[in-house]
Amino acid sequence: MNDITATIESADEYLTFALGEEEYGVEILKVQEIRGYDTVTRLPDAPEYIKGVINLRGTIVPVIDMRLKFRLAKAEYNALTVMIVLNVADRVVGMVVDSVSDVVRLESEQIRPVPEIGATIDRQFITGIGTHGERMLILLEIEKLMTSAEMGLVAHANAA
Repeated sequence: MNDITATIESADEYLTFALGEEEYGVEILKVQEIRGYDTVTRLPDAPEYIKGVINLRGTIVPVIDMRLKFRLAKAEYNALTVMIVLNVADRVVGMVVDSVSDVVRLESEQIRPVPEIGATIDRQFITGIGTHGERMLILLEIEKLMTSAEMGLVAHANAA
């Protein structure tokens, strides 16, 4: 028996999705539902990556285009475009992605730390790189991303 603790040995499940040529993963426990892309109501003066809002069963949900957020080429929205509805920090948020792949279970030994590449990428929103067979998944710290001050989706306590 090695010296890895039981908590590290436990596996986590991730919903995988594509943005361009890359595959990403988010913790399945953060996912509320997966739905087709709906028309959104654009908000004035919102950053480009905030597509707008939708009314989801009485809840007004902000919708983020992850391609634009990650500075990827703009995508054409079509019948395959998917919105992943997330529950983060007691807030419902929609995330537009190219397609959803599947749910994968990753053991701790299948997750590697993000390599040091200098200042070229913002590593604070990436928990690691998952390997699943021949696939490499960029694992997102989705709660940290969606609640960051830069996103402005969750009110932060301000010293007034």
